[in-house]
Amino acid sequence: MRASEEPTQPVRDQAMQAFGAVGSPMTEEWEIAALHRDHSAGEGACARVIWVKLPPDQLDAGINFYKMSVLPDLEALEGFCSASLLIDRASGRAVTCTSFDSLEAMERTREQATALKNTKILQVGAEELDDGEFALRLAHLRAPELV
Repeated sequence: MRASEEPTQPVRDQAMQAFGAVGSPMTEEWEIAALHRDHSAGEGACARVIWVKLPPDQLDAGINFYKMSVLPDLEALEGFCSASLLIDRASGRAVTCTSFDSLEAMERTREQATALKNTKILQVGAEELDDGEFALRLAHLRAPELV
């Protein structure tokens, strides 16, 4: 991974230009803690992303909670494509990304997803840092199923 940093710099610069971003790209290393695909995301797919923080010594318990309690509820949402959980063990930060077949499916599940998020964050004792909804432009993470 680290050996690819310099050779991929032109790719990151090109992506910054394509997305109209200004400045230099920022890269961070995250561990894939969970990844589940029901099916591939197609044209028009969208993603709901939530960043949280846990005490670093509680991350393993948080990962298990996500796999056993959060993931089944996400999978039941209308239009669900996939979900992933990435973590930064040193900081205790985690991010979950849930992709949906369409903007309409994501919008129809917004209220249900917000209630789910609020309940699960409280249950696991995490601090919410941010959340957002995005168009999904790159949906080809080449990683094995991790649940």
